[in-house]
Amino acid sequence: MKQRNHLPEPHRCWAQIDLAALERNLRLIRGSLPAHIRYVAVVKADAYGHGLHHAAARMMHSGADLFAVANVSEAAQLRELGPGWPILLLSPVLPEEDRFLVELDLAATVSTPEEVTRFEAIGRAAGKKLKVHLKIDTGMGRLGVWHTDAPALCAQILAADHLELAGVFTHFASPDDDAAFTAEQRRRFLDALGRCKGLALDSLFIHADNSAGLETMPGKSPFNAVRVGLLQFGILPHPNSMLAQVRTEPVFSFHTRVGIVKALPAGTTISYGRTHTLTRDSKVAVLCAGYGDGIPRAVSNKAQVLIHGQRCRVLGRVTMDQTIVDVTGLPDIKCGDEVVLVGRQGEAEISITEFSRWADTIPWETLCSVTKRVPRLYRTPLGI
Repeated sequence: MKQRNHLPEPHRCWAQIDLAALERNLRLIRGSLPAHIRYVAVVKADAYGHGLHHAAARMMHSGADLFAVANVSEAAQLRELGPGWPILLLSPVLPEEDRFLVELDLAATVSTPEEVTRFEAIGRAAGKKLKVHLKIDTGMGRLGVWHTDAPALCAQILAADHLELAGVFTHFASPDDDAAFTAEQRRRFLDALGRCKGLALDSLFIHADNSAGLETMPGKSPFNAVRVGLLQFGILPHPNSMLAQVRTEPVFSFHTRVGIVKALPAGTTISYGRTHTLTRDSKVAVLCAGYGDGIPRAVSNKAQVLIHGQRCRVLGRVTMDQTIVDVTGLPDIKCGDEVVLVGRQGEAEISITEFSRWADTIPWETLCSVTKRVPRLYRTPLGI
């Protein structure tokens, strides 16, 4: 039997992750914060599609103080990188996941009296104290104890022999577009915090601000930590943010290749549903990526891509494995040419914010929608 040649497979579609840019971003953000503020690196959803292992390993060398993930599965992946790093679970812990709080040394988010009772029993059985963060609902209407009931739940935690209160936090509902409500949420949080008796504030992580809320963070307050998500990956939470002065760099770019180039006459309809009709004799390129890779159908007939540094419009509906673009007037387009979906090519750039607007969504969802069949290629994993 002939032995297979183990050459690396060529990439039809890929995401490129610049880890050196990630490290520079983290150091830049840290440098813009007061010295006493601790850095909570949010790396849920596979570090927003960037790759949890690679991103978190880089952050461990760049000054992150605590990692926040959504669930036990993500925490287990993170714990593979080494013991000792504080890890906060932002989502509820299911009963069948309880044992992992001890085995993986995780901090759980507490929203209810029932959780306090449950976690206390786990700690007692293990003969150790479990770390928890009290979450206060100040208007998000999701996790957390309602702010007027927070002092009672806090007292229950402090009275538990096998629980250690490691932090108190809340989550802003509209920090990017509703300054008045964000201020009201902050007031509710501070009021609830002031009514929680017996707190050693200096020893706790007190956090409310994420990438979008940093600009409204008060200078004098008990807050001593921030949760940073998109900003560390070089994406502003919203275009007009005051944080634009923190010049972070994009870490993620999204690429594919030209499959074929062909000429089509005027009047030809393009792709499923015949939603686009050519108004002139045209040259089109069929790209080797579609919604099966993370190009949403919502960008059909709206998005643009970069080929040879020029913008080319998407024609018709995006299909599962292929996308059609207009390359009329561009010379020398050929099979295998690189196409940039998000990122820079020459002097031209398509930002993830622009790409997300075409899809009528937000950068968070765009990043999380790039599928597992798209390999992540990492640049400069060992040094800047």
